[in-house]
Amino acid sequence: MKKTFFTLALAAVVAPGFAQTDAKAKALLDNLSKNVSALKSLKTNFSLSLASANGKTKENRSGSLEMKGPKYHVSLGTQEIFCDGKTVWTYLKDAGEVQVTNYNPSEQTLSPTKLFTNFYDKEYVYRYGGSRKVGAKNAEVVELSPKTAKQFKKVELAVDAKTNNLLGGTITEKNGTVYQYTVSGYSPNAPVSDAAFTFDPKKYKNVEVVDLR
Repeated sequence: MKKTFFTLALAAVVAPGFAQTDAKAKALLDNLSKNVSALKSLKTNFSLSLASANGKTKENRSGSLEMKGPKYHVSLGTQEIFCDGKTVWTYLKDAGEVQVTNYNPSEQTLSPTKLFTNFYDKEYVYRYGGSRKVGAKNAEVVELSPKTAKQFKKVELAVDAKTNNLLGGTITEKNGTVYQYTVSGYSPNAPVSDAAFTFDPKKYKNVEVVDLR
């Protein structure tokens, strides 16, 4: 069974972390969460790159995200992920299959809705990591480390302190693989149909359904 590029990039994250939380980091995360939680919906674009520790594997993708509460739809090249708040459909176009799983918000993974909202207080220790440029914008960086051992080693979020928008970040696996992502083209409260969050098999011919529930 294939693992998706997007799933690998946003899968469960890492090992024992920093000694204490940071007030400035918490303020940045809280403001990001409050800003997005106040929206009825959100559309945005993103770019995602992968680089293995040995430098032999490099991938670059661009995609889009639609989000409404716990519901989301991600389009990323040959992959699409639909979540209606109860079920997750991962459609692998090249494989001609869709993988169906239950949506479990309590799982310690980095789903799109978690990245944009409050996922950090119970699962992570965090600290302020300084400022840097993301494109032409000034970003404040928050470094996060999960409280229990997971697949990933470190997560960094780059937040625009003026708009409280997520600009991007870096996710590092234990094996040294690094995922970098940049978020752009925010469309707050954009009209999004609930149908966008459900995989409709009638619209896709000759697709194998792999039910993992």
